[in-house]
This record gives sequence, structure tokens and C-alpha cells, in this order.
Amino acid sequence: MPRLIVLNGAPGSGKSTLARRYVDDNPLALDLDIDVIRRLLGDWKSDPHAAGLLARAIALAAARIHLVGGHDVIVPQYLGRPDYLVQLTGLAAETGAELHEFILMDTKDVMIARFRARTVAAAHPSHVDAQEMLDRVGGVAQLEAMYDRLLLVIAARPGAQLLPAREGEIEATYAELVRRIG
Repeated sequence: MPRLIVLNGAPGSGKSTLARRYVDDNPLALDLDIDVIRRLLGDWKSDPHAAGLLARAIALAAARIHLVGGHDVIVPQYLGRPDYLVQLTGLAAETGAELHEFILMDTKDVMIARFRARTVAAAHPSHVDAQEMLDRVGGVAQLEAMYDRLLLVIAARPGAQLLPAREGEIEATYAELVRRIG
């Protein structure tokens, strides 16, 4: 049975790193990074909200095809509102996939520091894009609000599992993720 694995968490929590690690260990699993899809859309920065909605719709369609084909899909994405999580839950039910929903967490201060460090390193263009978008909508105050919205998602999604996302412990976090998936 294919698995639909959702890795939710604040920016900088390690979602993308864990997703990449998972697909490296699971042949034909799909790392469905919605931010990467959004970056494929022409002039997406002129309307990032519309681009984000379109990228999520494209991701759902791709996930459906991949799950029906019998392959795992892992979605590393900050989801501060439950709407898309509800759509992903429906997709898992529709395709007969096992749903595994995780929320990567550490303290607010640590998560903000990790996001800043990631941006300074600029190891990936999406990290630079994330910082630019954040700066346009409120900077650190917006990052704090995103963390707070994630706490509300935790309360609204009782089936989601909290996964500690400790700085420098990616292998331990990955091992725990794999253990919980089974």
C-alpha cells in the first residue's frame, strides 16, 4: 500500500532535508516539494498567493497519479491552515494510501534562528525566495505568526504526530520518522 507522508513544520525545521533523505532510501518515492513547483510557474513572485494555490493543485494531481501507481509520496510543506491538509487526507482516502502526517517542532526561538541561518547560507534558491517573501509580508514578526498558526494546526489535527526537529540531529529525526511510518 502506498504512503502519503506529510511533513509540516515551520520554515527551517528540516522538512525538505527529511523528504530528500526519505526518497533516497525509497526507490520511486516522490519528494513533492510544493515550493519547487511554485518556482516553475512564470513570474510567480508577482502573485505568490495565486501561484501557491496553483502549485498545490498541481501537487495534488501529481500525488494522485503517483499514489495510484503504487508509490509513496512525501510532501514537505509549511501548512499553517488545515485546508490543504484536509485535501491531502481526502486524497489518501481516495487512492487507498496510508496517510502519515507529521509536524516538525522545536521552540519558536530555535526555529527562527534556524530559518535565519538557512537564509544566510543560501544553499538553495528556494531558501532565498522564502526570505524575500517573508521580508515582503512582515519579516520576523510574520515568521513568529507562522509558528503560532502551526500550534493551531496541531490542535485542529489530532491525527498528526509531533516529531522533534532538534538542530543538528537530522539522522535521529529521520530514524524516528522511519520508525513511526513502520
